[in-house]
Amino acid sequence: MILLAIETSCDETAAAVVRDGRDILSSVISSQVAIHAAYGGVVPEIASRKHLESIAPVINQALLDAGIGMEALEGVAVTRGPGLSGALLVGFSAAKAIAFARKIPFVGVHHIEGHLFAPFLEQPVPFPFLALVVSGGHTHLYHVEGFGRYTTLGRTIDDAAGEAYDKCAKIMGMPYPGGMLIDRMAQDGNSVALKLPRPLLRDGTLNFSFSGLKTAVMQQIAKHPVAIPSQAAADLCASFQEAVCHVLAAKTEAAIRQTGAARLVVAGGVACNSGLRSRMAALCSQLGVELSIPHPSLCGDNAAMLAVPGDYYLSHGFASPQTLDVTANWNMDSIKESLL
Repeated sequence: MILLAIETSCDETAAAVVRDGRDILSSVISSQVAIHAAYGGVVPEIASRKHLESIAPVINQALLDAGIGMEALEGVAVTRGPGLSGALLVGFSAAKAIAFARKIPFVGVHHIEGHLFAPFLEQPVPFPFLALVVSGGHTHLYHVEGFGRYTTLGRTIDDAAGEAYDKCAKIMGMPYPGGMLIDRMAQDGNSVALKLPRPLLRDGTLNFSFSGLKTAVMQQIAKHPVAIPSQAAADLCASFQEAVCHVLAAKTEAAIRQTGAARLVVAGGVACNSGLRSRMAALCSQLGVELSIPHPSLCGDNAAMLAVPGDYYLSHGFASPQTLDVTANWNMDSIKESLL
């Protein structure tokens, strides 16, 4: 099956053509980072307008890069949620229109479900497995038994890890998005230079909290302002990153021991982070667990990842009706029942 996949949940307009949910024929991403940088974060209304401007050119480029026309498409997979409602509607409307015009099925896919299966575009992971999804909006632990069969083991109760990275970068005076800058500076810093909190580290749950860590960084900056770049700034970045990675690794280890998982998937935008990749590699080596982290190009928001679950659902008769709408909030548990 040759699928067109479309992603517009936040500030990337993306389209991809994928064969059989594995072979990427093309992947096009139009980023809005430069536009939103001036505001220090994503502005929903501006994001929606830019999606409207970009959606047709991005889809056309994806088809051109794949060397096919619309007539070759056999299905469409598109992000239904969660995300910004206005942004979601742009991609969802385009997908429904193409499916209707070409008389082919389409399916609305959960955004995080796409991240879960991004590693499958490189090498399928046998079920069951444990998954840590870390992004700007999510920090979740899932037990994955198969497509559409997920159990949420833990989640963030306030700021997600990626959000904490960007907010702390802003506090330090770095441009948006600052997560990658913190990671880069941390490599030249002393990770034990500052004693920062590890929220919920020993609360007995698998939930996460990064709001208190963000506050601690704010208080540290108020007492001891740092210049960018400087050794003091590098030490603060390294100490912050160590605190985040420590909590993520500790909770993941607890989840592995609780579930007896033999395989771990780490996905989402923050899976690009060098400190997290290194920490998870060490953890899995220590526990004898197989680790799957997608290439950095597949960690951030992209459309190709949606084609993995999209291909499965369409191949098994889970096409969505034209009456289906987007949902800004969508629970991953028992997801099959909410596809239709």
